[in-house]
Amino acid sequence: MWFKNLQIYRLPAPWAITSEQLEADLAPHAFQPCSSLDMQSQGWVSPRENGALVYSLNKQILLLLGTEKKLLPTTVINQVTKIKAAEIEEQQGFKPGRKQMKEIKEDVTDELLPRAFSIWRQTWVWIDPVNGWLVVDAGSPAKADEVLKLLIKSVEKLPMEALHVTESPVSAMTNWLLADAAPSGFTVDQDTELRSNGEGKATVRYVRHTLEAEDVQRHIAAGKQCTRLAMSWADKISFVLTESLAIKRVAPLDVIKENADSTAQNDDERFDSDVMLMTGELSRMLADLVEALGGEIEKK
Repeated sequence: MWFKNLQIYRLPAPWAITSEQLEADLAPHAFQPCSSLDMQSQGWVSPRENGALVYSLNKQILLLLGTEKKLLPTTVINQVTKIKAAEIEEQQGFKPGRKQMKEIKEDVTDELLPRAFSIWRQTWVWIDPVNGWLVVDAGSPAKADEVLKLLIKSVEKLPMEALHVTESPVSAMTNWLLADAAPSGFTVDQDTELRSNGEGKATVRYVRHTLEAEDVQRHIAAGKQCTRLAMSWADKISFVLTESLAIKRVAPLDVIKENADSTAQNDDERFDSDVMLMTGELSRMLADLVEALGGEIEKK
């Protein structure tokens, strides 16, 4: 298994926490299915379906947040409420007032909820206590925030911080394109987005298109800056770096796939092998990326 998106946060390195301690912290917030009147339920689930809420291997930790959400569109509630209101109007001889309409809508929602379909979503968390990384596999900060809120609620005084680097990703990516040179250990791939700071936010996107230095430099000279850039690290992992320092479309390249353990006998062994490979390579890639962005800003 590989994370596809990386929302990156910092922990003290090393962070002295055991999997047993973390298991005890998470247990009170384990996932409970939605009741008949719940619209949504969130909680920690077992990453390997063995009852344990913490997966730990080689000092690397994986957690899994489960989210169940009822699908009950507002349009359906409003339609049924309108029908109920009409029936009540006929019975009492006058239209329901605002307060009565609110009560009717609440009753309709309670009536429909037990019959609503549920959707299930899982969000992975990787904790590297050795090197001080906390990474959420989420495509947006909002999805990552759902995980972090429960993690902060679960782990008292969680020592997590945002990752702060010396050079902003926008400035660094723009400079790399302007100089037509990627930082050491990285290569620039074929996708990028250049956006103007002007009122119109004029945007140019290259998708699976060779980046001609002259074309890109002309856009930069016209006032555009790079907000997304497809890159590869050490010929092992491809990804897209964004202006917010989130990493998207993470994918292992052939050299990683070739090094995957082909001797694994079952799903558990394959999972263990994938986790060791992924966490080891991503930890080194993140360190190199931070260095390429001028290093971390030291705390005062």
